[in-house]
Amino acid sequence: MKKIYITLSLLAGMSLAAQNKDTEKADKLFARFEYVDAATEYQKLVDSGKSDAYVYRQLADSYYNVYNSKEAIKWYAKATESTQEAETYFKYAQMLKAEGKYPEANAQMKKFAGLAPSDQRSVEFMKDPNYLPKLQSQTKLFDEVALGINSGSSDFGAVLTDDNTLYFASSRNKARKTYGWNEEPFLDLYTATYNANGSFSEPVAVSELNTKFHDGPASVSADGNTIYFASESFKEGDFEKDKKNKLKVGQVYLFKATKDGSKWGNVKALPFNSKEYSVSNPSLSKDGKTLYFSSNMPGSLGGNDIWKVAVNGDGGYGTPENMGPKVNTPGNESFPSITDDNVLYFASDGRKGLGGLDVFRIDLSKGSEAENVGEPVNTSKDDFAFSFNKTKNVGFFSSNKTGKDKIYQANPVC
Repeated sequence: MKKIYITLSLLAGMSLAAQNKDTEKADKLFARFEYVDAATEYQKLVDSGKSDAYVYRQLADSYYNVYNSKEAIKWYAKATESTQEAETYFKYAQMLKAEGKYPEANAQMKKFAGLAPSDQRSVEFMKDPNYLPKLQSQTKLFDEVALGINSGSSDFGAVLTDDNTLYFASSRNKARKTYGWNEEPFLDLYTATYNANGSFSEPVAVSELNTKFHDGPASVSADGNTIYFASESFKEGDFEKDKKNKLKVGQVYLFKATKDGSKWGNVKALPFNSKEYSVSNPSLSKDGKTLYFSSNMPGSLGGNDIWKVAVNGDGGYGTPENMGPKVNTPGNESFPSITDDNVLYFASDGRKGLGGLDVFRIDLSKGSEAENVGEPVNTSKDDFAFSFNKTKNVGFFSSNKTGKDKIYQANPVC
C-alpha cells in the first residue's frame, strides 16, 4: 500500500497507449493503476499464445507494483530474453534481492550499469558490487518486535508523540471501497495509546480527518496541537482528465490541521501542492520550523526525493529545498522522519541495501554520510517509514516481510 506514496505520482498523467488490440484491455487497466486485474489480463494473453516481450514486461511490472516478487522474477526473466530499457534490469535486480537471490541480482545490476553507466545507482554499485557481506555483518542497532495492533491489512507509517499517542495509516476498514492498485480498502488515519507497560490500546479511527480518499501517514507537532498529513488532491477538486482511459488522475497532497478542543479541525491544503506532482509523507522538526516531505516535484534527482521547507512564524512557508545527493539518488527516497536531535531517517531503493526499500539515517548536524541501519530493521523486502521518539527512546518502522505491511517496534541496542 505504501507504494501509492512512492510510485503513483510517477505514473500520474501517463496514458499508456495499447500496443495492439490484443493488449488494449490489459493496458487500460495498467494505466488506471489496477495492477491486480492488469496482471490477470496479461496472463490471459500469455495463456492464449498472444504474448511477446512487451506483454512479459507489462506482466512483470504489474507484479512489481504490488510487490509479488516471485511472479515478477518469472516474467522479468522472460522479458529480458529480448533487450529492455535499463530500468527494467534494475527492477529485475530489486525483485531478485527481495527473494534473497543476490548473485543473480548482481548480474542484473551489471546489465543495468552497462546500459546506464552514469546513473548514480550504477556508479555506487560498481564501486563495491560485493557490499552485502559487510552490510550483513555490521553492528546491530535495534531489536524489533511486531506490534499487536497490526491488522490483516496494510498498517504503516507509525509515529509516537510525547503524550503517548501513536498515529499510523491503515487499510483495515473493510467498509471502505477497495483500491484497484492492490484490492485493499482505502487508507485511513488511526491512533492508539502507548501504555506504560509497552502495550497499545485498541486503535481508533481519526474520524474528523478521514475522508473517502486515502488519508495518512501523518506527523504531529511537539506540542500536539498541529498535524500534517497526506491525502489526495481530489479533496480539493484537483485532478487531470485522462479521456482515453476515462480516468481522473489525482496527486497526493499535504494538509495541515489544528486542535479544536479534543478534535482536529481547520484543515487546510499546503500552498506548494500541485496538480503536476505529488507531495507526501510529512515530518515536522521539534521546533516546528522545518517540514520534511517526499515529492517528485521539478528539481528531483530521481523518482521521489526528500525535500524540506521552512515553516514561517506567520503560518506561511518558504520555498521547498531538495535535500541533495547526500540523501537523494536517481531511485526513490521517501518516508522522511526527523528526530529531536536532527537525525533524518528515510527509505531508499537507490542505495546499497538488502532489497526493496531499506531504511537509512543521516545526522544533519554533522553533515555525515547516509548510513544503512542494517538488520533486523532492513531485510530483502520493503522496509520503510522509520520514526524515533527520543523522549521515549523507542522507534517504529514498517515492513512487508511477511507479505503485508506491518508496524514493528525498534528498541535500541545498548
